[in-house]
Parts: sequence; C-alpha cells; structure tokens
Amino acid sequence: MLKLCGFHISNYFCKARIAILEKGVPFELDPTCRPSQKEDFLARTPMGKVPFLELDGGAQLAESQVICEYLEDAYPQKPLYPGDPLERARVRELITFMELHVELVARRLYGQVFFGQPADEAVKHAVEKELLKGVRALRSRAKFDPYIGGGQLTLADCAAYVHLPLVSLATKLAYGHDMLESMPQIKPYLKMLGERAAFRQVSDDRKAAQAAMKAA
Repeated sequence: MLKLCGFHISNYFCKARIAILEKGVPFELDPTCRPSQKEDFLARTPMGKVPFLELDGGAQLAESQVICEYLEDAYPQKPLYPGDPLERARVRELITFMELHVELVARRLYGQVFFGQPADEAVKHAVEKELLKGVRALRSRAKFDPYIGGGQLTLADCAAYVHLPLVSLATKLAYGHDMLESMPQIKPYLKMLGERAAFRQVSDDRKAAQAAMKAA
C-alpha cells in the first residue's frame, strides 16, 4: 500500500494528502517525518524534504507535484485534471503561479512573521515586488467558477486551499494588509472547499498539530 510521509503543518504535505483523499486511493499516513539531512532520511527523500511517497516494492517519490502527477497517472479513475489538453495545461499553469511565483516568494517572510526571526526590510521589499507580479499572474488565470480553474475540482484547488491562506496571513503580518485582497473571491471559495470531507479532514489535522506545537 502507498504511504504518504510528512507532517500535518506542511502545506505541501497537505496538498498531496488532499489529492490522494479526493481520488479515493487507499494509503497509509506517516505524519511524523520532518525535513532532515541525515543519511538514512536522504535515502528515502534525496533532498531531505517532505512530502514523499513510499510505493509498494520500496520505491519512493519526492516533491508534492511529482507525487500528485504519479497519482493522476496511476489512478485515473477519479481525475483531478480535465480531459482537454489545454485545460490540463491551464491547471498546471495555475499551480505553477501559486507555488513558484506566490507561495515560494512569500515563504521568504515566514521566518520573521511566524517564527520570530529578525525582520529584514530588504527581504520584505524584494518579496513585495515579486509578489505583486505573481498575484497579478494568478488573478489573470483564476476563474472561481466555482473552482479556481472553472467548473471541475482539480489539483489546482488542492494547492490553493493549502497555499493561499498562508500567503494571506504572512503578508498581513509583514505589510499590514493582505496581498491577495485584489481577489475577494478567495474567501468564499476557500470556505466552499472546506466543506468537502477531504479538505476539512486535512484542515482539522493541521489545526490540531498547530495547537499541539504551541502547547509544547
């Protein structure tokens, strides 16, 4: 059986978990894995990152997008991509905008806004400049009709649900305003997704893990 490894607070782990739950693929969950550069961990995930997927027979796959693409190819019965090639590409485009040009840019703020590291004004300025471009690109493609890519739930929704709230919160804390506020559709859209069982389950586990971390 497949085993998804990572930890509940990781948005990329949560993305892959939502996808596998939505697809209805049987799997085991190991939420105790955290990034490490130890040799035994690198044997399982070469960059020492999470999530990673362990397959029957001992093979592993790293990187959330690779995991999700594998799931789509290996378990096509409940697709998270449209059938039309252009629409499939549009979903991948949305994911790229969200992850490469929005979330990974905003991630440079996380140390100072979430973990108490000293504020770096140069970093804040550079991030703000890049985020403006990334958000503009995302806004130009997002449909919210009712899903981010149109009428079908796709992998882009799995990504949006875990990434966009983090970006909103990080930019509020860093700049005093939400840099996603130019897309007011986001709040009702995320609420809609949160009513789905898979999304709600992952969100509840993330919140519980966050509460446990604070208590510790």
